[in-house]
Amino acid sequence: MNILVCISNVPDTTTKVRFKDNNTAFDDTGVQWIINPWDELALTRALELKEKSNGAIESITVANVGPKVTEQTIRKALAVGADKAIRVDAEPKDASYVATQLAEVVKNGSYDIIMNGIESSDYNGSSVGSMLAELLDYPSVSSVTSLDIENDEVKLVREIAGGKESVETELPFVAVVQKGIATDPRIPAMRGIMMARKKPMEVLQPVDAEPLTDFVEFEMPEPKGECRMVEPGNEKELIELLHNEAKVI
Repeated sequence: MNILVCISNVPDTTTKVRFKDNNTAFDDTGVQWIINPWDELALTRALELKEKSNGAIESITVANVGPKVTEQTIRKALAVGADKAIRVDAEPKDASYVATQLAEVVKNGSYDIIMNGIESSDYNGSSVGSMLAELLDYPSVSSVTSLDIENDEVKLVREIAGGKESVETELPFVAVVQKGIATDPRIPAMRGIMMARKKPMEVLQPVDAEPLTDFVEFEMPEPKGECRMVEPGNEKELIELLHNEAKVI
């Protein structure tokens, strides 16, 4: 059994967002890039499954659509335990374009479980996983918070409105995971960092595909209003502010 984890290269979540070229492009000057947090949790769970599989899971591959600068982030995934990596040498133009490139990676490989985070922390589109499953004609399960393999059967738990749902599915399939799939992402040790340099990274040329969306302009959200302080015990003023100004009650 082989697992493919799709990872995005995103700015660190503490990045101060700026735009350039008349607000038509993200300004990446001085930005520190990381593995998308949801994808990082997917990778963590994949590693946990491999470790307790007694050899049933042979390898874990990470795949990314991005230019050469993303290789530093991909190496981080290899350093925490992924066995090999694939980079599609293309700018991730939109969700449809990325899903199309990843679909070709899956078609040319042999993967039983394809995992990706429910969204990326930069655009928050929540689209790639579902699109990928449709392009592959694979079953998919979204909002997955638990994934286990018992007696060659895949058992999943997913979040639904008001509760949780237990699901079983056939292989191969796409798991779109969210917070809860793993507790904490793994931190690469020095040995892992050194080994990552020797692990294989295959670079593929993109297939012809047209993005379905185009980013015309970005704008920052309106600044938050001033903080209003209410003296302890003055519940009447607090209620009045919440009702008349905040309009939340």
